[in-house]
Amino acid sequence: MERTQGDYMGMLATMINAMALQSALEHIGVDTRLQSAIEMKAIAEPVIRRRAMRHLEKGRVVIFGAGTGNPFFTTDSAASLRAIEIEADVILKGTRVDGIYTADPEKDPEATRYSSLTFDEVFKRGLKVMDMTAFTLCNENKLPIIVFDINESGNLLRIIEGEEVGTIVTV
Repeated sequence: MERTQGDYMGMLATMINAMALQSALEHIGVDTRLQSAIEMKAIAEPVIRRRAMRHLEKGRVVIFGAGTGNPFFTTDSAASLRAIEIEADVILKGTRVDGIYTADPEKDPEATRYSSLTFDEVFKRGLKVMDMTAFTLCNENKLPIIVFDINESGNLLRIIEGEEVGTIVTV
Protein backbone atom coordinates (compact mmCIF):
# COMPACT_ATOMS: atom_id res chain seq x y z
CA MET A 1 0.00 0.00 0.00
CA GLU A 2 1.17 3.47 -0.80
CA ARG A 3 2.38 5.42 2.28
CA THR A 4 0.00 8.35 1.73
CA GLN A 5 -3.03 6.04 1.58
CA GLY A 6 -1.91 4.28 4.75
CA ASP A 7 -1.42 7.59 6.56
CA TYR A 8 -4.93 8.73 5.67
CA MET A 9 -6.31 5.42 6.91
CA GLY A 10 -4.43 6.02 10.17
CA MET A 11 -5.99 9.48 10.45
CA LEU A 12 -9.44 7.92 10.09
CA ALA A 13 -8.55 5.41 12.79
CA THR A 14 -7.66 8.26 15.15
CA MET A 15 -11.13 9.67 14.57
CA ILE A 16 -12.69 6.37 15.61
CA ASN A 17 -10.57 6.43 18.78
CA ALA A 18 -11.43 10.08 19.38
CA MET A 19 -15.15 9.32 19.06
CA ALA A 20 -14.80 6.42 21.52
CA LEU A 21 -12.99 8.71 24.00
CA GLN A 22 -15.64 11.38 23.55
CA SER A 23 -18.39 8.85 24.23
CA ALA A 24 -16.63 7.52 27.36
CA LEU A 25 -16.07 11.02 28.75
CA GLU A 26 -19.62 12.14 28.06
CA HIS A 27 -20.90 8.94 29.69
CA ILE A 28 -19.34 10.12 32.97
CA GLY A 29 -20.63 13.67 32.57
CA VAL A 30 -17.63 15.43 31.03
CA ASP A 31 -18.55 18.05 28.42
CA THR A 32 -16.46 17.53 25.28
CA ARG A 33 -15.91 18.82 21.79
CA LEU A 34 -14.35 16.81 18.99
CA GLN A 35 -12.27 18.59 16.36
CA SER A 36 -10.93 16.99 13.20
CA ALA A 37 -8.04 18.02 10.96
CA ILE A 38 -9.97 16.44 8.06
CA GLU A 39 -13.44 17.77 7.34
CA MET A 40 -16.09 15.46 8.81
CA LYS A 41 -19.09 17.73 9.38
CA ALA A 42 -21.39 14.97 10.61
CA ILE A 43 -19.16 13.95 13.53
CA ALA A 44 -16.72 16.74 14.36
CA GLU A 45 -16.05 20.41 13.98
CA PRO A 46 -12.91 21.48 12.09
CA VAL A 47 -9.72 22.20 14.00
CA ILE A 48 -9.91 25.91 14.68
CA ARG A 49 -7.57 27.15 17.38
CA ARG A 50 -9.80 30.01 18.55
CA ARG A 51 -12.79 27.71 18.82
CA ALA A 52 -10.73 25.16 20.76
CA MET A 53 -9.57 27.90 23.14
CA ARG A 54 -13.18 29.03 23.75
CA HIS A 55 -14.23 25.46 24.51
CA LEU A 56 -11.36 25.15 26.99
CA GLU A 57 -12.32 28.47 28.61
CA LYS A 58 -15.82 27.05 29.10
CA GLY A 59 -14.38 23.98 30.84
CA ARG A 60 -14.89 21.56 27.98
CA VAL A 61 -12.42 18.84 27.03
CA VAL A 62 -11.30 19.27 23.43
CA ILE A 63 -10.38 16.09 21.61
CA PHE A 64 -8.31 16.46 18.44
CA GLY A 65 -8.54 13.76 15.79
CA ALA A 66 -7.22 12.99 12.31
CA GLY A 67 -3.63 13.94 13.13
CA THR A 68 -2.43 17.03 11.31
CA GLY A 69 -4.60 16.19 8.30
CA ASN A 70 -1.42 15.63 6.28
CA PRO A 71 0.38 12.40 5.44
CA PHE A 72 3.95 11.82 6.68
CA PHE A 73 3.27 13.33 10.13
CA THR A 74 2.89 11.08 13.16
CA THR A 75 0.27 11.29 15.87
CA ASP A 76 3.07 12.46 18.20
CA SER A 77 3.72 15.41 15.88
CA ALA A 78 0.01 16.19 15.72
CA ALA A 79 -0.32 16.03 19.50
CA SER A 80 2.71 18.31 19.97
CA LEU A 81 1.40 20.77 17.40
CA ARG A 82 -2.08 20.95 18.95
CA ALA A 83 -0.67 21.21 22.48
CA ILE A 84 1.48 24.16 21.44
CA GLU A 85 -1.42 25.80 19.62
CA ILE A 86 -3.68 25.69 22.70
CA GLU A 87 -0.83 26.68 25.04
CA ALA A 88 -0.99 23.44 27.03
CA ASP A 89 1.12 23.15 30.17
CA VAL A 90 2.45 19.68 29.36
CA ILE A 91 2.09 16.87 26.86
CA LEU A 92 1.26 13.45 28.30
CA LYS A 93 2.61 10.51 26.32
CA GLY A 94 0.96 7.30 27.42
CA THR A 95 2.92 4.20 26.37
CA ARG A 96 3.38 0.52 27.27
CA VAL A 97 6.25 1.29 29.67
CA ASP A 98 6.39 3.45 32.78
CA GLY A 99 8.83 6.08 31.52
CA ILE A 100 12.06 6.62 29.63
CA TYR A 101 14.84 4.08 30.15
CA THR A 102 18.54 3.77 29.43
CA ALA A 103 17.55 1.04 26.93
CA ASP A 104 14.34 -0.68 25.82
CA PRO A 105 13.08 -2.29 29.07
CA GLU A 106 11.12 -4.86 27.08
CA LYS A 107 14.40 -6.12 25.57
CA ASP A 108 17.01 -5.26 28.22
CA PRO A 109 16.32 -6.35 31.82
CA GLU A 110 19.25 -4.18 32.98
CA ALA A 111 17.62 -0.98 31.69
CA THR A 112 17.01 1.66 34.35
CA ARG A 113 14.29 4.29 34.35
CA TYR A 114 14.97 8.01 34.49
CA SER A 115 12.65 10.06 36.69
CA SER A 116 13.53 13.26 34.83
CA LEU A 117 15.64 14.39 31.90
CA THR A 118 16.28 17.57 29.98
CA PHE A 119 15.68 17.75 26.23
CA ASP A 120 19.45 18.10 25.76
CA GLU A 121 20.11 14.93 27.79
CA VAL A 122 17.64 12.99 25.64
CA PHE A 123 19.42 14.22 22.48
CA LYS A 124 22.91 13.47 23.84
CA ARG A 125 21.97 9.97 25.03
CA GLY A 126 20.15 9.14 21.80
CA LEU A 127 16.99 8.15 23.66
CA LYS A 128 13.77 7.58 21.74
CA VAL A 129 10.90 9.48 23.33
CA MET A 130 8.83 10.35 20.27
CA ASP A 131 9.55 11.18 16.67
CA MET A 132 12.13 13.91 16.11
CA THR A 133 9.64 16.43 14.67
CA ALA A 134 7.37 16.14 17.71
CA PHE A 135 10.28 16.17 20.16
CA THR A 136 11.86 19.22 18.51
CA LEU A 137 8.52 21.09 18.54
CA CYS A 138 8.21 20.47 22.28
CA ASN A 139 11.82 21.48 22.93
CA GLU A 140 11.63 24.68 20.88
CA ASN A 141 8.38 25.69 22.59
CA LYS A 142 9.50 24.67 26.10
CA LEU A 143 6.62 22.20 26.39
CA PRO A 144 7.41 19.51 28.97
CA ILE A 145 6.66 15.87 28.16
CA ILE A 146 5.58 13.25 30.69
CA VAL A 147 6.05 9.67 29.49
CA PHE A 148 4.02 7.16 31.51
CA ASP A 149 2.39 3.72 31.41
CA ILE A 150 -1.13 4.31 30.10
CA ASN A 151 -2.11 0.73 30.97
CA GLU A 152 -1.45 1.20 34.69
CA SER A 153 -4.83 1.90 36.26
CA GLY A 154 -5.01 5.35 37.85
CA ASN A 155 -1.82 6.76 36.30
CA LEU A 156 -3.56 9.49 34.34
CA LEU A 157 -5.47 10.65 37.42
CA ARG A 158 -2.29 10.59 39.52
CA ILE A 159 -0.55 12.84 36.99
CA ILE A 160 -3.50 15.23 36.89
CA GLU A 161 -3.41 15.38 40.70
CA GLY A 162 0.28 16.37 40.57
CA GLU A 163 1.86 13.06 41.57
CA GLU A 164 5.20 12.20 39.96
CA VAL A 165 4.51 9.38 37.53
CA GLY A 166 6.80 8.15 34.76
CA THR A 167 9.55 10.36 33.36
CA ILE A 168 9.34 14.10 32.76
CA VAL A 169 11.38 15.82 30.06
CA THR A 170 11.94 19.54 30.56
CA VAL A 171 14.14 22.37 29.27
